[in-house]
Amino acid sequence: MKDQNLSTSTCSSLAGSSQESDEVFSDLEEKSPSKKRVLRKTKSWKTFFTMVHWSLRRRSSWVQLAGHEGNFKASEKGQILKKFSPVENACLVELMGDVLHPFVPTYHGVVETNGERYIQMDDLLCGLDMPSIMDCKMGTRTYLEEEVNKAGQSPVARRDLYQKMVKVDPLAPTAQEHGQAAVTKPRYMQWRESISSSASFGFRIEGVTIEGGVVQRDFKQTRTKEQIVETFLTFTRNRLDVLGTYLARLESLRQALKESTFFKTHEVIGSSLLFLHDRKGQASVWMIDFGKTRPTPENIHLSHNVAWTQGNHEDGYLLGLQHLIDTMQGALDVARKHQEEAPSIHS
Repeated sequence: MKDQNLSTSTCSSLAGSSQESDEVFSDLEEKSPSKKRVLRKTKSWKTFFTMVHWSLRRRSSWVQLAGHEGNFKASEKGQILKKFSPVENACLVELMGDVLHPFVPTYHGVVETNGERYIQMDDLLCGLDMPSIMDCKMGTRTYLEEEVNKAGQSPVARRDLYQKMVKVDPLAPTAQEHGQAAVTKPRYMQWRESISSSASFGFRIEGVTIEGGVVQRDFKQTRTKEQIVETFLTFTRNRLDVLGTYLARLESLRQALKESTFFKTHEVIGSSLLFLHDRKGQASVWMIDFGKTRPTPENIHLSHNVAWTQGNHEDGYLLGLQHLIDTMQGALDVARKHQEEAPSIHS
């Protein structure tokens, strides 16, 4: 009985998201038993969601960590530790003095634990009652221009990327790629974005978990507005209050982004919006993951709402946010319609 009571109190964090492009851009071209030592350094850190049940002696809490294995540690006092990244740390320092501060986990500096450096930040799940969580990766691309340039300088056809491609769509490779049983990094990257809603809508759903349940990650080919609306409705269980709060938060974020100095001067790549709500109706949206967010060159001024072409550094973030707002509004309209029709069904 005590364990059941414990599950109603949450103080935890989900402060990371998939970075499959890190895997794509690793120096490892193919996995093989002979490269075990290299794999330990460059292995694919697949995103995972792990529920860790703390004992009664540790404040009877549930800690939910999401990200890459070894990158996160639980902390106390409603905070979380994320493995130190100089790029992300610099972003968080700057964001604390920017108009976007209310939309970002509060930064508490850098701490050292067991010889490892970590960024200490607010635990976004603290105080939520059995939270539901959705991670949406923002932008029309999730890779840096420098990564594309590097991959294009000496393109090597990779079997591991070919296998990933055919696992999702056996018809995706060309006849030549089928013959080689391999694809290059740039080809794989562009294909990966095209099959999801990233290319068409400027955002894609990375993962969803509802009230601590099974994590759903099969959204690679979720790319129509109808599919996304249905996912939002399932995620929120058609709750008008939650959908309304999400919509208002997104609209406030859009306004803040227009005023943000940070946003005007940074290429925001691989960042996510984290949607959180609980059974009591508490809900919010947060900007997370700035490990690939870079300052733009001095002569480049981003609008964040035009298509990316090589060299313009555009990320499509505002395109994605506007589509996200429109889709959330669509989900709210459908939920309202369902609620209005409900009495007539039982009459």
